[in-house]
Amino acid sequence: MTRSQLIDQIFQKQTYLCVGLDTDINKIPKHLLSSPDPVYEFNKQIIEATKDYCVSYKINTAFYEARGVKGWESLEKTVNYIPDTHFKIADAKRGDIGNTSSQYARAFFETLNFDAITVAPYMGEDSVKPFLEYKNKWAIVLGLTSNRGAKDFEMQKTGNEFLYEKVLRTVSEWGNDENLMFVVGATQADEFLNIRKIIPGHFLLVPGVGTQGGSLKDISEKAMIKDASNNLQCGLLVNVSRAVIYASDKEDFAEQSKLEAIKYRDEMKNYLAH
Repeated sequence: MTRSQLIDQIFQKQTYLCVGLDTDINKIPKHLLSSPDPVYEFNKQIIEATKDYCVSYKINTAFYEARGVKGWESLEKTVNYIPDTHFKIADAKRGDIGNTSSQYARAFFETLNFDAITVAPYMGEDSVKPFLEYKNKWAIVLGLTSNRGAKDFEMQKTGNEFLYEKVLRTVSEWGNDENLMFVVGATQADEFLNIRKIIPGHFLLVPGVGTQGGSLKDISEKAMIKDASNNLQCGLLVNVSRAVIYASDKEDFAEQSKLEAIKYRDEMKNYLAH
């Protein structure tokens, strides 16, 4: 998916919601467990219920890999079920020496039909570049995360700047705003204004809203972007996982997830109007 296609979807649907399909088989409604593939059945119903109110789905591959072959089959069926109108993210946090990253890129961009993959930048340029060689595919590089451990490295000073600032500044030169996004956690809201000074035009994938307590209002006010003609580009994909997909553990789970997605859409619609 191209940047312009993603922006078109955002403004057509008036939402920049990304629904996280971090599906834990131990948390899905019990009545689904008799299905041939309970995780896929759960995901399918969530997608049907929420697709009109979001522009993206993010699949955290750990929840699928943990179940071995069955989990991988659920993942593959799920990504194939997501409509092509939606931006499909593999939250896999890959990144290794060049030839290994090339194989990861092949796995997620060719074998599996994802539009983007999350990438850890610790090993440097040659570990990220293979993901940037695919047309209309994206690397979403970890920038500033919302976990407690962010202070161990990301928020440590290196020279006159924090390490996360150096990562944003350096990595942004390896690609462009047509193939590079960055992960910035919603609980780091005070840093968004500074981040926009470093990477003014790149999309941000923002986890941490909802169950983790990040403020959608703060993020939207501080991190949306405009183009050179002062047209709003949005520049945000706000990921919500548990608050949407586990809105109910009863047979009405899909309907309740729909209502939660509508709530986020309605709030986002207001911010897009400004």
